[in-house]
Amino acid sequence: MIPLRADEIVSSTGGVLMYGSNDTRVKGVSIDSRTVAFGDLFIPLKGITDGHAYIADAIRAGAAGFLIERGTIAAGMKPPAGALFAVEVADTLRAFQEIAKYYRTKLRATVVGITGSTGKTTTKDMLACLLATSMKAVSTAKNYNNEIGVPLTILEADSETSVLVIEMAMRGPGQIEELAGIAMPHIGVVTNIGEAHIELLGSQEEIARAKAELIEAIPPEGVTILNADCVWSTSISERTPARMVTYGIAGGDVRASGIDVDQLGRAVFRLTIDDPSGYLVRLAVPGRHNVYNALAAIAAGLELGLRIDDMRLALAECKPSSMRMEVISVEPDVLILNDAYNANPVSMLAALSTLMDVEAKGRRIAVLGDMLELGHISADAHRQIGEAVATLGADILVAVGTESQQMAEAAVRSGMGHKAVIACANADTAAQVLGQLVMERDVVLVKASRGMGLEKVVESLVAQE
Repeated sequence: MIPLRADEIVSSTGGVLMYGSNDTRVKGVSIDSRTVAFGDLFIPLKGITDGHAYIADAIRAGAAGFLIERGTIAAGMKPPAGALFAVEVADTLRAFQEIAKYYRTKLRATVVGITGSTGKTTTKDMLACLLATSMKAVSTAKNYNNEIGVPLTILEADSETSVLVIEMAMRGPGQIEELAGIAMPHIGVVTNIGEAHIELLGSQEEIARAKAELIEAIPPEGVTILNADCVWSTSISERTPARMVTYGIAGGDVRASGIDVDQLGRAVFRLTIDDPSGYLVRLAVPGRHNVYNALAAIAAGLELGLRIDDMRLALAECKPSSMRMEVISVEPDVLILNDAYNANPVSMLAALSTLMDVEAKGRRIAVLGDMLELGHISADAHRQIGEAVATLGADILVAVGTESQQMAEAAVRSGMGHKAVIACANADTAAQVLGQLVMERDVVLVKASRGMGLEKVVESLVAQE
């Protein structure tokens, strides 16, 4: 991080220096007293617990100063021992965001913003892999893609950072606009518009409108990158002032053709940009759907000056994030496809297709949990997934959760035998069932919305190795 003076913190937040010197510098920012490093600014946020209760802990850990929300601590308080300065602000979360927004103006890095209903994390990870071949890049860690995570990501960059890749999640209208206002991206990538969060926004049209807030924020001299095969791309493209680049399989400026998969479901395809002969690309992550994510990353990489051959080599080595189509081999000869991080109808169908693509000497077992935040389409969506499990030919379905009972019933109605469909109330029960069910040479797909906690199933199977 580029050091910040206390007076920069005061001016960017509209706060008041309670004590200390305007010239005091901080070397980093922390919102967790357990991770404070010497010379950090500690920002106490109010959540399940109130961060103000840990100010003294942060100072003992080496924090040079801290923010304090107006009215939180009584006037006349004594400064914690070791604190060099304190700044009083109206709202610590808003102040945190304003510091990040100000800090963003000090960076020379090109900022890439990525959003979409599915694939945004994998696209972000792939782009980070591509950039690592030739330049210093900082990208969103873990699930730091919201009003707290985006500022944290920005503040991780320094004067040597060439590219900053920021994933942006959306919980409602106006959120991506807010995040883009902090990050000020030069390049905006929208992977697709699906049905995730339809419970919150009501329709795909409203989801598209919310996702388009990113490309509306791209300046005229910037670049918008859209999925040419997404039916919503044409309408949202009208909302960006920037130059547009498209990618896809059916069409696009950056295209894939001749897609095939190996025995682990990893895609190989021919990339076509301007040379009709194209370039052969192999992915290290399973799933035909990941071709789209790779194309989005390649399109962004080209705009950032990366060489195609370097990107091809990087994609062949780029592994997925934890719980995102993560391949785990356990004894005795069992293969787990751990895709338990999140789920919606589109990503669930893609994961099922990957399960069927993987070479299996034993049975194909689909462990599928509730897809949350689908609102009025939830029952139909779960029934459609159940029908797909049966139609695609999975051997066993373990349906986990309340909504997934619709999935289980639909699978039976579509031809799966009653004994091949097992309904479980929760992840703990499913873990017990799978412990007795899984046999040598089976391939097990585990997928659900994050709130279902199906990583417990994976952890249980791994522990039995």
